[in-house]
Parts: sequence; C-alpha cells; structure tokens
Amino acid sequence: MNQSDDAISRAVAAEERELLRAIGEEPPFLSQSLRLFSGTNGWVNSIVMVAQTLAFLASLWAGWHFFQASTDLEALRWGLPAAVLFLMSLILKLSLWPVMLVNRLMLQIKQLEIMLASLERER
Repeated sequence: MNQSDDAISRAVAAEERELLRAIGEEPPFLSQSLRLFSGTNGWVNSIVMVAQTLAFLASLWAGWHFFQASTDLEALRWGLPAAVLFLMSLILKLSLWPVMLVNRLMLQIKQLEIMLASLERER
C-alpha cells in the first residue's frame, strides 16, 4: 500500500466511527416497552395489556380459592380456571414481544436510511 491508500483507509475508519457514534446505543428495555403503547397500534397493545392484567389477577383470585378448597371437586372447580387464566395471561404478555422486536427493527432501518442519505449528500 502506498501513502494515499493509508490516508483513504484512515479517513474511512474515522467516518465509520463517526457514523457508529451518531447511531448511538440501543434504547433501554423500559423505553422500548413503553414505546409499545404509542403509535398507530398503541391502543391495541393497551387493550392486550389490560386483558393480560385482568386475566392474571383473576388467576390469582382463583388460585387463592384453589388453595383454600376443602374438597377435591371444589379444588378442581377453582384450580382449572386458575391454571387456564394464568396461561392465558402469559400468552397475552408474550404476544407483545414480537411487536417490540418489529419496533426495534424499524428503528434500526430508519437509522440506516439516515446514514445512507447523509452519505449520498456528501457525494
């Protein structure tokens, strides 16, 4: 390599470092979670969270009655709904995970678009 190649590689490395610094860190988990409730589908996610919370509280209530039951039939009457409601609340909570990943991916795509636009303007 000659001196001009070295200068070009140093300039490209400096530019890459600057671009990576401009992108910044990935947002923390809590801000990603709160971002679920904004945007066009935020109301749907809010309803899912309300349903999940209600199902979880109902499962706790049924579980309490299950552990207080004195007969097998009464334990079965409260235990099955407790288990089903708990699993339903878990499934509803986990249904929001792909939404968070899509939001994260969209943020990274937008950052990539900004980087490409800034590179095109420099040309």
